[in-house]
Amino acid sequence: MTADGRVEDLLRELTPQVLGALVRRYGRFDACEDAVQEALLAAVTRWPVDGLPEDPRAWLVTVASRRLIDEWRSESARRRREEQSAAAETDPDPDAAAASARDDTLTLLFLCCHPSLSVPSQLALTLRAVGGLSTAEIAKAFLVPEATMAQRIARAKQSIRRAGLRFELPAPADRPDRLHVVLQALYLVFNEGYAPSSGTDGPRVGLTAEAIRLTRMLAAAVPGEGEVAGLLALLLLTDARRAARTDEVGGLVPLAEQRRELWDADQIAEGVALVTATLGRGSVGPYQLQAAIAAVHDEAAGDADTDWAEILALYEVLERVSPGPVVTLNRAVAVARVHGPRAGLALLGTLDDDDRMAHTHRLAAVRAHLLELAGDTAAAREAYRDAARRTASVAEQRYLTLRAARLS
Repeated sequence: MTADGRVEDLLRELTPQVLGALVRRYGRFDACEDAVQEALLAAVTRWPVDGLPEDPRAWLVTVASRRLIDEWRSESARRRREEQSAAAETDPDPDAAAASARDDTLTLLFLCCHPSLSVPSQLALTLRAVGGLSTAEIAKAFLVPEATMAQRIARAKQSIRRAGLRFELPAPADRPDRLHVVLQALYLVFNEGYAPSSGTDGPRVGLTAEAIRLTRMLAAAVPGEGEVAGLLALLLLTDARRAARTDEVGGLVPLAEQRRELWDADQIAEGVALVTATLGRGSVGPYQLQAAIAAVHDEAAGDADTDWAEILALYEVLERVSPGPVVTLNRAVAVARVHGPRAGLALLGTLDDDDRMAHTHRLAAVRAHLLELAGDTAAAREAYRDAARRTASVAEQRYLTLRAARLS
């Protein structure tokens, strides 16, 4: 990874911590978020040249605080203050160091998921403020234009300001209503790091690590919540395969062909232990079921040893608990492995008219895979090409195009 890449990963990790420190100190989420963005821009400009400061988080808090105070002193000026950068980019002041020492990211996460905001706005704001994703990245994840997403995030920040929401963790009685969106946001942050939805980047380890770190914090804050433990298990069991997910030249390697000796045994053991401790105790949620499916995959010595019948049974339960086209898509693969590819293709056919699958490559990619298993080479080749045209991820485009070429 380049020096610029290391700076980018560090800034992505520190962004929610710095924003949390500022919001706790000054209030005004919208103004603080703007000030943090300016501090990040200063860091991107200065750190590769001057080197990392002794305390990067305190440095960012200092710069953002001074930009914020500048803005409040001259609300009508609205200009960049480059001439103050040299003064701001010095050793952090004691107040900034104290403010940065406390990690308020979890509180920030719950603020972004306040029920006064719509669920799409909650998710978008969380991905921006806590996940550190750009507006363009969030727009791609939601399949909307970037301008539309920018307006949605701006309205969400204005709503927080108008409502005068307090920067504090919700009372225990209020947490269940907000926990669902918090978990969904963490899952989206992890997925964007593990399998970026667009661009040339491979896995973004800093993003997946931050999602796991925040989920650990959440699990410690709400012990006994089965779905929180389920999500943590799912992230660990999925991330455990990361080293084997790409080959020497960065190409994607499908699960069936991965070198399992490269998988992280410690993460698998922790994930399996979490699943074992929570599954079947109380109501079962979608994250627990997905974690159980991941555990079956991770505990198998190889693809041929995978208990596909158990995976199919778990997907059938998951589809009852949390129905959706992505679940059906994955169940079709399990059906194909248990009952044959034609049975899986028949189930895929039920998704052809589902509008939710119109803007994704996944349906075409799974169809290509099942057609290949069924021996229909020509149709599989065309489906792989169709899937390659539909994805914005360069790594996935390359993988799907190569699969098609292999069948020529």
